[in-house]
Amino acid sequence: MSAALREDHALLTAAVRDAGAVALRFFQGGVKSWHKRPNDPVSEADLAVDRLLHDRLTAARPDYDWLSEESGQDLRGGRLRWIVDPIDGTRAFIDGKPEFTVCVALMQENRPVLGAIFNPASDEFFEAIAGGGTRLNGRPVQASGHADLNEARFLASRRTFERHGWLARTAKADFAYRNSIAYRMALVAIGKFDAAISLSEKSDWDVAAADLVVTEAGGRVATAAGRPLAYDAAQHRHPSVIASGAYIFDDLVGLLQDR
Repeated sequence: MSAALREDHALLTAAVRDAGAVALRFFQGGVKSWHKRPNDPVSEADLAVDRLLHDRLTAARPDYDWLSEESGQDLRGGRLRWIVDPIDGTRAFIDGKPEFTVCVALMQENRPVLGAIFNPASDEFFEAIAGGGTRLNGRPVQASGHADLNEARFLASRRTFERHGWLARTAKADFAYRNSIAYRMALVAIGKFDAAISLSEKSDWDVAAADLVVTEAGGRVATAAGRPLAYDAAQHRHPSVIASGAYIFDDLVGLLQDR
């Protein structure tokens, strides 16, 4: 790891920890919320966390670009870019469920090189460095080596599997759900689940940090069609997202094509 990347990593992790502390105070003390658009909630905590991250990261790196779900895009002509989701899983946050995360990635040439995902309610801090592996609360972690779809542990909707007829190949599988897609992907990175699946659109800020966290743990991240996530599009959107251990990935993509 270069000295510059090491310094960016220290800056990122410190800022995300402090942002998580702000989010936790709102989570424990009550929060005002409203809808930006129908079925798209936001809270005062989202905005407070976004301000903290923006102030800390852009002050320290004024030539890095910025992209956030809540404060939009600020292009500064740099080759590096922060991508921020102040609170991924806002609906769970508002409902008092400890299934939300603060997510920040540092992008270089449209690929994440640093990623941090923090769930302050459960005190789980996931971090990854390109070429340097993934850690949970400072300890190295690895994605699942499980290879059998039939007995996999999925972070996905069982109802979706029923609707598409996939249960015939996953009859003994377990299904669970967490509101934050980044949190779901991070739980795959540590091997607690074998795969996380979202067939709905996601944005760069939802998945950029988690993409690196999973791949540096030896897992795979792609669209449901098996294509790597692309971060160079102006719309910052992805049609679907799957994250899995490497050994189950090909069979999972094959399953998802059968619909």
